Amino acid sequence: MCKKEGFLTFWEIIKAILMGIVEGITEWLPISSTGHMILLEQIVKFNASEEFMSMFRVVIQLGAILAVVVLFWGKLWPFGLRQGRVISKPSVWSLWFKVVAATLPVLVISPLDDWMEAHFYNYITVAAMLILYGVLFLVVENRRIAPHVMRLDQITYRDALLIGVWQCLAIIPGTSRSGATIVGGLLLGLSRACVAEFTFYLAIPVMAGASLLKVLKFALSGAAMTGTEIAVLVVGCVVAFTVSMGAIRFLMDYVKRHNFKFFGVYRIVLGLIVLAVAAITAIA
Repeated sequence: MCKKEGFLTFWEIIKAILMGIVEGITEWLPISSTGHMILLEQIVKFNASEEFMSMFRVVIQLGAILAVVVLFWGKLWPFGLRQGRVISKPSVWSLWFKVVAATLPVLVISPLDDWMEAHFYNYITVAAMLILYGVLFLVVENRRIAPHVMRLDQITYRDALLIGVWQCLAIIPGTSRSGATIVGGLLLGLSRACVAEFTFYLAIPVMAGASLLKVLKFALSGAAMTGTEIAVLVVGCVVAFTVSMGAIRFLMDYVKRHNFKFFGVYRIVLGLIVLAVAAITAIA
């Protein structure tokens, strides 16, 4: 590898680190990873094909998913040991069945994912969704009543299915998957900590499935990754995993003492910034 190629690869890795940091933070906080990615991509432009970037934006989420699995392994693994014998944990199986129920609505609309990305992955849509859900957070928190679902085992299948319906709204860029499910959960009477944790678990099948589909489509398209692109993908996933560990811990601690109003205000401000960037770009 010549010095010029090595230099270019180094900068691509730096960009992957930045993307991993943004993904690791924004995937779990209800502030829209897409909105932040759009802004970052105006500054950080990869030397890669659009096919690779479309796949990269989704597959980088695998690192974030792994953070959930690691942090909540004890609550997610349905088997244990008792007196040297393997036992099954009914409560964990029940949780997974509810996660499956909440995932069903997403499976129904998943064929629309590429179409939505092609037609609505733009400044106006992202800014509108950022602002809309920012306002929703403020409205929901201002009208907040005492939650009646404080623990995961109190979530009913009806609750899970309705949260899954809210999750479908995240197909619109800028909505935020966690933002949509948290708003839906709050309206259903879940406590902030309960809905935040359930949102983490919902991400596992949804994001893993979306990543698998993107990889398959990329492979079937006949496209091939360069060595630099492979390095970018691996680094992005590793960084997203590391940062997600901290972001998840932060959110679980935050919701024990605060409401979601801050995130609502943040979304509105970010939406206005996205619109300003769009206007500047159009003028330029």
